[in-house]
Amino acid sequence: MLASAREALLLAKQLQAEAPKTFLPPSDGTKPETQQVLPHALVKGTRGYIERVCFQVNGAYEQGWFDACAVMMRRLVETLIIETFEHHKIDHKIKNPGTGDFLMLRDLIDKALQEPTWNLGRNTKQALPRLKTLGDQSAHSRRYNAHREDIDRVIQDFRGACQELIYLANLK
Repeated sequence: MLASAREALLLAKQLQAEAPKTFLPPSDGTKPETQQVLPHALVKGTRGYIERVCFQVNGAYEQGWFDACAVMMRRLVETLIIETFEHHKIDHKIKNPGTGDFLMLRDLIDKALQEPTWNLGRNTKQALPRLKTLGDQSAHSRRYNAHREDIDRVIQDFRGACQELIYLANLK
């Protein structure tokens, strides 16, 4: 009996050591089951990294990871603003002259709102600062935790702003 108990313990330890490896997602991530925040069709065919961020936005939402969702929404907005400036070959306007690094999102939004090369719609102009605020709170505020309702309040704004920036960046 002692030998079988020892064997069982060894088997349990072996299974425990191997178990996490069998449950890990692929290194490039997975696709969410739903598209509750941003339809994938909106970003399909743009850039692979944009599509993967969209997957993460939707996947975080469906898992109830609302801070992660808000941060990824913020990241997508930032990426799309940069893509828009780059497409119009005016990305120098959103780079730090000393380092060549892109400006912080607050400044990217300000530059996008003021840029005469395009005319952002009223809804996008209002949405961008709100999306930044939600993403900033989720990323940087120690005592703030986003809830589903926080994301739900900005889904339409997010979708509209992303679609407008995708078209301005000529990604679709």
